Amino acid sequence: MKLLAGNSNLPLAKAISDYLELPLTRASVRRFADEEIFVEIHENVRGEDVFLIQSTSYPANDNLMELLICMDALHRASAKRITAVVPYFGYARQDRKPGPRTPISAKLVANLVTVAGADRVLSVDLHAGQIQGFFDIPTDNLFGAPVMSADIQARFADRPITVVSPDVGGVVRARSLAKRLNNAPLAIVDKRRERAGESEVMNIIGDVSGRFCVLIDDIVDSAGTLCNAAAALKQQGATDVVAYVTHGVLSGGAAARVAASELTELVVTDSIFSGETVEQDRIRRLTIAPLLAEAIRRIADESSVSSLFD
Repeated sequence: MKLLAGNSNLPLAKAISDYLELPLTRASVRRFADEEIFVEIHENVRGEDVFLIQSTSYPANDNLMELLICMDALHRASAKRITAVVPYFGYARQDRKPGPRTPISAKLVANLVTVAGADRVLSVDLHAGQIQGFFDIPTDNLFGAPVMSADIQARFADRPITVVSPDVGGVVRARSLAKRLNNAPLAIVDKRRERAGESEVMNIIGDVSGRFCVLIDDIVDSAGTLCNAAAALKQQGATDVVAYVTHGVLSGGAAARVAASELTELVVTDSIFSGETVEQDRIRRLTIAPLLAEAIRRIADESSVSSLFD
């Protein structure tokens, strides 16, 4: 098999390459003067099983086009199978029509990836499980919970942990993590906006008094929901609140918002490259390179991927 990396997250691609002891395929992914993307692969890939590693994070449209053009180049170079390894699948939050005359952009992107030549897709913590059904090709959705639960047990095993979902929609994800943490208690943050223009009222379902609360979510963008949830948990008597989130989008003033919040720490994975050489205050990163590398190895060997989570 061969590994090919786009420009969106080279550190993660190199970490996967090191884990598999397989060098990245030599290629040029560059831009013309008018910002058109040009791809040239400098190695023979005919008949090869190729894994293309590219997150569609900010700038989402540029990284998405890189992904599509790289796949087209591989397809035209007669690669036997192309697996799009997309640690962070952008546009995933547009997975349904919230109102009339609005798009389902996640389905559109799925169609583009398929038409561009992908034979298989590998992603991590898709925003909604049904996105797997948007693809007409095999799709593996890995979970960040094993990586997070190992880190929580290593650092906070002696604390009375309660796993908290920041909204009702994330209960399944929170329950999965709680099960890995020796069936830790579960709590839910119920968000309600009483009327337009007024801030959200946070109600906590479950007892968090005197507990060490672990907020779990798939995406942190502006961090407003997490920070408000942390404040509500503290008001209900939680001793400390840490948040574990798979995809750290962290747009705008998110980092500053986290630094000024009641959160003790925000832990995100390296599914998105932040471009920063030092960690922000209260923000720590976990690597998912071994998880992705093992999944890639198993796909290449035609063995079970789901057994990674047993």
